[in-house]
Parts: sequence; structure tokens; C-alpha cells
Amino acid sequence: MEKILGDMQPGDKGTILTISGNNAVQRRIRDMGIVRGTEIEVVRRAPLGDPVEFRLRGYNLTLRKEEAACISVEV
Repeated sequence: MEKILGDMQPGDKGTILTISGNNAVQRRIRDMGIVRGTEIEVVRRAPLGDPVEFRLRGYNLTLRKEEAACISVEV
């Protein structure tokens, strides 16, 4: 099942499928190690829901909801 990364809840895991958005956003996201085929897990959300912390490739990464909304994931 395909989901948007920003809509996932803590504990959910998936594999990156696509990254949308303008070229600058796509490049910034890819530079952080989020590329197609990478496994990613939602660790936790801030109390107001933004930002969201993810675990991938052995490190934790925090993204804003707008950035996470550009990433689709296979759950």
C-alpha cells in the first residue's frame, strides 16, 4: 500500500518510492539520504505534529511536514 510519508504514524515503516516537488526540494531531500528503495521508520512527532523524526540508514533525521509530504512510501 502506498502512503505519503507525512501521514504515517510513529512506529510505521516503509520503503521510499518517489520524491515529488520542485527540483530544489527533491535535491535537498536526496542529499539527506532519502532515495528510492531506502527503508524508513517514523520515530516520533513533535507535540504539535511538526517536525517529524525518522530513522533511516542508521541515523535519525527530522523533517518538516511540508518536506515529508513530498515523499511517497510503500508500507
